[in-house]
Amino acid sequence: MRNLCFTVTPWAAALSLALAAMASAHAQEAAEPPAATAPTADAATGPLDLDEVVVTASLAKASKMDSSVSVSTLDAEQILQSGASSTAELLRSIPGVRSESSGGESNANLTVRGVPISAGGSRYVQYQEDGLPILQFGDIAFATPDSFVRTDLYTSRLEVIRGGSASTLASNAPGGIINFISNRGEHPGGSAAISYGLDFEQTRYDLAYGGPAGDSNRFFVAGHYRSGEGMRNGGVGIEQGGQLRGNFTHDFENGSVTVSFKHLDDHSPTYLPVPVQFSSSGKISRRPGIDPRKASFYSPYWQLDATLARDNTRVLSDINDGLTAKTDAIGVDAQFDLGQGWSLSEKFSHASNSGRFIGIFPGDDPASVSTTYLTGPKAGQAYNGPAFHAVVFNTSLDDLGLTANDLKLEKSLNLGEATVKASAGIYTATQNLAVTWNFNQYLLEASGNKPAMLNDASNGTVAFGGCCSNTQDSQYRSTSPYAALSLNFGALNLDGSLRRDKQKATGSYNQLGFAGSGATQYDLSKARAIDYEVDHNSYSVGANYRLSNDLALFARYSDGVAFNADRITFFHAAAQVDGSSPVPVNEIKQTEAGVKWRHQDLSSFLTFFQAKTDESNFDVTTQKGSANRYDAKGVELELGYRLGGFSLGGGLTYTDAEVKDSTSPALIGKAPKRQARLVYQLTPSYAIGELMLGASLVGTGSAKDDGPAGALSVTLPSYLVVNAFASYQLVTNTELALSANNLFDTLGYTESNDGRQAARAIDGRSMKASLKYRF
Repeated sequence: MRNLCFTVTPWAAALSLALAAMASAHAQEAAEPPAATAPTADAATGPLDLDEVVVTASLAKASKMDSSVSVSTLDAEQILQSGASSTAELLRSIPGVRSESSGGESNANLTVRGVPISAGGSRYVQYQEDGLPILQFGDIAFATPDSFVRTDLYTSRLEVIRGGSASTLASNAPGGIINFISNRGEHPGGSAAISYGLDFEQTRYDLAYGGPAGDSNRFFVAGHYRSGEGMRNGGVGIEQGGQLRGNFTHDFENGSVTVSFKHLDDHSPTYLPVPVQFSSSGKISRRPGIDPRKASFYSPYWQLDATLARDNTRVLSDINDGLTAKTDAIGVDAQFDLGQGWSLSEKFSHASNSGRFIGIFPGDDPASVSTTYLTGPKAGQAYNGPAFHAVVFNTSLDDLGLTANDLKLEKSLNLGEATVKASAGIYTATQNLAVTWNFNQYLLEASGNKPAMLNDASNGTVAFGGCCSNTQDSQYRSTSPYAALSLNFGALNLDGSLRRDKQKATGSYNQLGFAGSGATQYDLSKARAIDYEVDHNSYSVGANYRLSNDLALFARYSDGVAFNADRITFFHAAAQVDGSSPVPVNEIKQTEAGVKWRHQDLSSFLTFFQAKTDESNFDVTTQKGSANRYDAKGVELELGYRLGGFSLGGGLTYTDAEVKDSTSPALIGKAPKRQARLVYQLTPSYAIGELMLGASLVGTGSAKDDGPAGALSVTLPSYLVVNAFASYQLVTNTELALSANNLFDTLGYTESNDGRQAARAIDGRSMKASLKYRF
C-alpha cells in the first residue's frame, strides 16, 4: 500500500539539497546575472534542421545532411509545446514511429517502420538516457522501459534513430533508438513552472537550474512533482510522485567527466482494454456506461488484493496504486582527447529499478447478473444489471536493476583527400529480472466511472484457470564488442560497423501449475532452471553522397537482433531456457535509401525502407506462443518549413506489411495486426509578438486486429487527433500557456483482444494551464 511519509520525506531532503546547490552557485555568480534562457536552434533552420549534428548511434557525429541514418530530433521547447501527456504521445509526432499511446503515463507499445508489435512494449527499439539503456530489454512483460522514463525540464533534447546503425551501436535495438539527452548546464539559468488540469484533476510543479559552479565546473539539476487523477477520473488520487535528476561536470583541457544521479518515485494509472461490442463484421461500438476514452476501473470501492509472494507469504496491495515505478541511479560519462587523433569515451550507469504493475482487465464479456453490492454506498443492496469479471494484473517488479558500461576508443586521421575514423568498443551489462505475477478476479459492475464490487464466489480467486501465478528470478549478462569505420572523401561518406552480442542467462522460474492443478502455493522443489547462452553477429553498412550543399543521397543495409528474456520463460517447455535446445532470437534485416533536400525555407527527408523480421513470441493475455516472419516495405517523409513567424513540421509514413510465414496459417498473406498503411503528423505554429499559437495533428489509417471471431477479424477505424497550444509572455521571462490534448475528443482505438469483446483507446480531451518563469 502507498506510504505517504516514505514518498514525501526523500523528496523534501533532495529538493533541499538542490536548492542549496542553486543558492551556492548563484552566490558565486552574483556579479554576473545568468541569462534568462538557454539559446535554442537558429530560427532560420526551421523544424527540420539538416545541419544539426547527431550523437546517437553516430559513427562520426555527422550532421543529418552528411549521415546515412534516418534521425529526428526535438529540442526542449518543441517537447514543451507538444502538450504531450506521456512519452508515448510525444513519440507519436516522430515520422516512422508507431506509438500506441493508450496505456496512460507509460506501458506503451512502440515500434518503427512496419516492424511488428507482437509482444507489447518496444522489443526492437531501445530507450536510452544519455546513450545508455534504461532497460536491457524493451518487452519485459509489465515492465516496459517507458515505465521508468519521465520527461521534464532536465531533458535538453530527444534524438530518435530509425534503423541505420542502431543495430550495431546498441544491443537489442535493431529497429532504432530513442535517446533522451540531458541538459548539462552549458548555459546559466533556470526555470520554475506550475501547471493545473482545467477539466481533469492534476497539479504539477517543475523546477530546474544550472550553470557554472566555479572554475571548469558546471551543474544542472531539475525535477518535478505532481498529484491528482490523471486524464481519467477514478476518484482515488492515483497520480502521485515525481522525479529529481542532476549532474555535475568538470571540464579538463582535453575532455570532461560528468557524474549524474536520478531518483524516480511515481504512481500513475495504467489503462488496459475495456469492454466494447463487436458486430459480425468486426465493427467496434461502445457499451452503455463505458466510454473507452474516459473509462477507469480504478475506484474508491475496491478492496485490497491479496497475492502470493515468491516465498509463499501473502501480500496485500492497494489496487488503486496503479503503476508504481521506482529508480535510484548513478552515472558517469567521461570523454577525453588523448592527442594525435585518439579519443576515449567511457559511459557507466547503475540503476536500481523496482515497482508494481496493477492494471484491471476484462476477463469476460459483460452479462446480466442478479446479486448484491459488496462495496460502495449501496453495499448490501440488490444489483440487477450488467457485470464482468475484472482480472487484476498484479505484478510485483521485485528487481529490474541494470548495470551498464560502454567503453570506446577512437582514432581519426587524414589520408590525403580522405578522413578516416575508426572506433572499437565493448559494451557490458547485467540486467536483473525478478518479477512475481498474480492475476486475481473480481465481479465488477459494468461501469467506467467508480464501479463497485459485487458479491460473487469468484472474488479474490485466481483468474484464467490459475494460469498466471508465476515467479522468475534471473540475470541476463551481456558482453558486446563492436567496431566501426567511417571514411569521408569530400562529398562522399562511407561507414560500416560490426557487433557481436553474447548473452548469458541464469536463474530460475516457478509456476503454481508445476505443483499440480488447484495448487495454492509454489512447490519450491519444482522450480525450473534458466541457464543458457545465445549470441549473434550484427552488421551495418551505409553511404551518403552530397550532390550539393542542399541535396544528398543515402543508402544503408543492416542486420540486427533482439534477444528474448521472460517472453520465452513461462508457458514453454523447460528445454526452451535450460540450455538443452536452441534458443530462439528475433532478427531484423533492413534496407533503406533516400534523399535529403532543402530549398530556402523548406527542408525534406525522404526514406524508402524494407524490413524483414523473423521472431518468436508469447502473448500473456491469450496464453499463446507463435513464430512469424514479416516483410514490410514503405516510404517515410519528414518535412520542415519556416516563413517569418510561421513554422510547419510534418511527416508521413506509408507501410505495406505482410505476414510471410506463421505458426497460424490464417495470418499468412495478411498485414500484421494493428499495422495501418498510413500514419501522418503535422505540427504548425505561428508566433506574433508575445503570442505563440500551435497545434499537433496525428492521424492513422484503419487496421485489423484479433477478436472473438478469429485472427484479424476486428477493424480499428482510422482517426485523427488534434492537440493545440497557446502561450503568451505576460512580462519579461514569465509565460502563460494553455494546451489541449485531443481537442475534439476523438475516439481512437489502438488494439482489441481476441477471445473477448474488449478494446483499448486513447484518452479523451484534457486541457491544462501552466505558468512558467525563467531566471
